[in-house]
Amino acid sequence: MSAGELVLVVPRGTLMADPGWHGVTADRLDAFEALVARDGQFRPRTEVEIDRSWKQVIPYLVLRDGPRYFLMRRTQAGGDARLHDRWSIGVGGHLNPGDGDLAGGLRREWREELVAAFEPDFRLIGLLNDDTTEVGSVHVGAVYVADAGGRAVAIRETDKLTGAFADPAEVGAVVDRMETWSALVFAHIEAVPA
Repeated sequence: MSAGELVLVVPRGTLMADPGWHGVTADRLDAFEALVARDGQFRPRTEVEIDRSWKQVIPYLVLRDGPRYFLMRRTQAGGDARLHDRWSIGVGGHLNPGDGDLAGGLRREWREELVAAFEPDFRLIGLLNDDTTEVGSVHVGAVYVADAGGRAVAIRETDKLTGAFADPAEVGAVVDRMETWSALVFAHIEAVPA
C-alpha cells in the first residue's frame, strides 16, 4: 500500500445501517451504482483502512467457464503472510482515480491479474459485506460474474498465484481454506440458481 494511494469509498451510513448485512445480497443492486456516483469519493487508503465510517468499494470478479470456477491459490511469495496458501475464486482490488468508475476498475483488475485474449461481459450479481473481521469492516464488494466461454485464461503473476478452472465439487473441497469473501460468494452462487 503506497502512502499516497487514493481509493474510492462511500460513507457507511448511506450504504447500510449498523450492523451491516453478512454475506452477499442482491437487494441493493439497483441503487448501488447511483450511490457510488453520488456519494463516492477518493480518500487516502491509509486513513480509511482504520475508519469504519467509510466502506472501500472493491469490484470482485468471479470468472466461470460454464459450471466451473477459476480457482486460484496464493503462494508464499505474496506480500501478505495471512493470505499464504489461501484459495480464492475472486479477482479484485481497490478503485483508484484513474479508473473512472466501477467498470473501469474491474477492467483494469482483469488486465492486471489475468492473461486472456478477450474481455468478457461482466454482470453485477450482488454486494458483499463481512463486518466480522477488521479488514472486512472497511470494505464492500461489488460482486461480478463473467463466463470465459471455453477461452483460455491464465494467471499473470505466477510467482504469487496459481490458477485453473475447477468443478464446483473441487472448489467445495477447499472452501474451509478459502479467503472469507470467496467462501461467502461461493456459498451464495451455489445456493442461487443462475
